Amino acid sequence: MSLQNHLLTDEQMRQFISHGYLILKTDFSAEFHTQLNARLDEVMNKEGNPGNNILPRLSEVNDVFQSPVIQGALTSVVGPGYVMHPHRHCHYTFPGRKVQGWHKDSYWGHQKIRNHHNWWAMIFYYPHAVDEEMGPSGIFPGTQYYTKRAGDETEQPVFMEGGPGTFALIHYDLWHRGGANNSQKNRAMMKFQFARMEAPTASAWNNRSSDWRAMNGDAPPTVHEALWRSQWRWHLGQPGARDRDAVEENIAELAAQLGSEYEPTGVDAAYRLASQGRKAVGALAGALTSDDATAARNAGYGLTSVGPTALGELTDALGHPNETARMYAAFALGEIGAEVMESSAAVAKLVDDPSVEVRRSAVEALGLLASPADATIPALVRGLYDEDGQVRFTSAQSLQRIGPDAAEAVPALSRSLRDENRYVRANAVDALRRIGTTEALTAALDHLSAHRWCPTTTPDDTF
Repeated sequence: MSLQNHLLTDEQMRQFISHGYLILKTDFSAEFHTQLNARLDEVMNKEGNPGNNILPRLSEVNDVFQSPVIQGALTSVVGPGYVMHPHRHCHYTFPGRKVQGWHKDSYWGHQKIRNHHNWWAMIFYYPHAVDEEMGPSGIFPGTQYYTKRAGDETEQPVFMEGGPGTFALIHYDLWHRGGANNSQKNRAMMKFQFARMEAPTASAWNNRSSDWRAMNGDAPPTVHEALWRSQWRWHLGQPGARDRDAVEENIAELAAQLGSEYEPTGVDAAYRLASQGRKAVGALAGALTSDDATAARNAGYGLTSVGPTALGELTDALGHPNETARMYAAFALGEIGAEVMESSAAVAKLVDDPSVEVRRSAVEALGLLASPADATIPALVRGLYDEDGQVRFTSAQSLQRIGPDAAEAVPALSRSLRDENRYVRANAVDALRRIGTTEALTAALDHLSAHRWCPTTTPDDTF
């Protein structure tokens, strides 16, 4: 069956945008999952958790992620050119394991501005049946757009449970936690991360309608229609499109809500302001450059949704004395993307900013702006030598996103293969592979041949 038949439907995309997850099932046999789980138990018992090396130890896991069902789901959400991120992990719990605290995953041990747009996604895959007693992951629907967990302890989570081969497609920033294992069985969950390489230019799912509409069934606790419509348009390749369904709003009242202590209120205000188009840009830009960090963050999301009509204000903010304003302005310009590529040179200057947070935002934005190469590539090469590991591995990932046009960065990426940070090295390999020149591929293959030629070497089999 072709991949086309496994792409998500409009209704599934609406659920993902509003709720932040989908629970689906692979089409492998129960026997396949049983055998994979038995091999996993053997590896865990003999060697411990292989962490990022789980694929070499259990190659069948890659078969799962290459299946049309999972490929179709991921293509729908993070685009046809998505890549598997090098951070992979099996969450393997024994009977008696305590419940986790609620959290969002960090970006491999580092922090960054959270993307409302789907540049990232996760898959939670269970090779065996799991029920609530075994401690499946729990999630709070709709919380992917919040930096804090909104709600209280009386809220009931949704549990990611089901039969062998069940997987959950998760927005990267959805609040979640592993449950307590109150059973007498071991519980395994493979959590893999995936990254989008290019902004959408058209729908990547089985799209039948261009209009956003409320989902059938239960809505998340907080309704964010303006936010959801904005995400829907972005997935359709229509960023910054005028919100035809927007009602007239009191701009001053909404602007006053951007810094609300109750985060859903501030987030909602940002996107409702954005739905007003150009007339709300002044209010959003004022919040962006204010001393209120919460209001500035929400204004960054709002200006992203407004799109290229906010180019002037965002470019001005790149030079603002407030580092928060510079950080969120670079973030917003990157999220708007190709329509504001003329801002690339100004964003590139921030790669030398004294603030590490600003530099992190700048190098990520350059990978999304991509062009012109004479502005972005030299700046990202400088980023590969930054003292901060996150700036370095984000620079490598941005060069990966740019791909063949980043050929002049090959010598610097080749040197990055010896970086002390594993994710710099991993992203450098992936960047070289995507650049694809003979020089790039030779460097990548030489590195892999020297470092990973025998991934099945274990303490019991060292020769």
